[in-house]
Amino acid sequence: MTPSEFRQQFPVLEREVYGKPLVYLDSAATSQRPVAVADALSTSMLRRNANIHRAVHALSSEATDAFERSREKVRQFIGAGSPEEIVFTSGTTASINLVAHSFGDKFLSQGDDIIIAESEHHSDIIPWQLLCSRKGSKIVVLPIDDTGRLEVEKLPELISERTKLICVAHISNVLGLINPIGQIIALAHSHGIPVLVDGAQSVAHVSVDVTELDCDFFAFSGHKMYAATGTGVLYAKKKWLEQMDPFMGGGEMIDTVSWERSTYAALPFKFEAGTPNINSVPTFVPAINTVIDSRDPLVALEQDKIKAFVYDALTSDERIVLRGTTQDLGQKIPLFSFSVTGVHHEDLALVLDKMGIAVRSGHMCAQPLMTRYGVTGMVRASFAPYNTLEEAKQFISALNRAITLLKQ
Repeated sequence: MTPSEFRQQFPVLEREVYGKPLVYLDSAATSQRPVAVADALSTSMLRRNANIHRAVHALSSEATDAFERSREKVRQFIGAGSPEEIVFTSGTTASINLVAHSFGDKFLSQGDDIIIAESEHHSDIIPWQLLCSRKGSKIVVLPIDDTGRLEVEKLPELISERTKLICVAHISNVLGLINPIGQIIALAHSHGIPVLVDGAQSVAHVSVDVTELDCDFFAFSGHKMYAATGTGVLYAKKKWLEQMDPFMGGGEMIDTVSWERSTYAALPFKFEAGTPNINSVPTFVPAINTVIDSRDPLVALEQDKIKAFVYDALTSDERIVLRGTTQDLGQKIPLFSFSVTGVHHEDLALVLDKMGIAVRSGHMCAQPLMTRYGVTGMVRASFAPYNTLEEAKQFISALNRAITLLKQ
């Protein structure tokens, strides 16, 4: 598949904004949807809309089959050992909150601690703060250096006998750096500590094998990897899911219910209370196929060219401070967060928008990281495999014009 053929799957990229061709560089927030995903969603809503796992009629059976095919597709995609280890949620945030409640309430006590990386998204901070306030536990921060690299060498001195969990993003949504997850997991496990990995930014860009990584929990969202919104996954080792109590109670997650007591359904249904996202979850199948298509060597080569071009342009401009730098671009995805001296990030994003360039601005749901760098926000340009080198050149040209205009 050529980059052009891959791009043609996304009709929105053909539109204009303010009379200019759209250059969409906010895929880290949400990816665009290919036609195959839209078709799958339409089919689910219009041709087999029914609740799942419960009724015996034809539409329910078809909807159930489509839903469970998605579970198996996800299992294969991330290398999980069993469909029982795949829990569907509404997104990465819901997945992490599930662990914070079900694992945290079971295994954390007063005086225990959780280690969290300094570069984490709020979704991997707030749930643990809420847990710690309930349990009397505390958060210990694994710092980053000025380049954005996790200071993993400091991890051994942060670990104590009271450490019950380590939480870290596979790839920072601000820095775009691929963190040494395998090294962190191996060290944690040598102390008997489980690890939760936030994979929201990684599944669309790098191959993930949770069995090889040996992580205990892995969370990600569908909407960042071409699937419909409101979809997410929590992978968890069976040994943890069996010990954890349900996060929510209601229909579907039960085996028996009486006024005296209730028993819970088998995995993974114990953690899928209520009517699930029956129409959107089946879009994981075409979405995963799209991710697989994006890993075609020709498409991947275009991405490498984009990454090298934009990285060189941003780091060679003295007006720009890029966060998340590295000597090895193989350890970075094409995601670039930066500040411009003397220019407010919101002003810069607004001017770029009028030029047809869609970027993110603000604290990117990572205020502690902004504090670490002494800024209130940044501009982020995040590329996906449907972007082209020509768009990257348009972005750098527009950025230069915007900076010149705003510095006048």
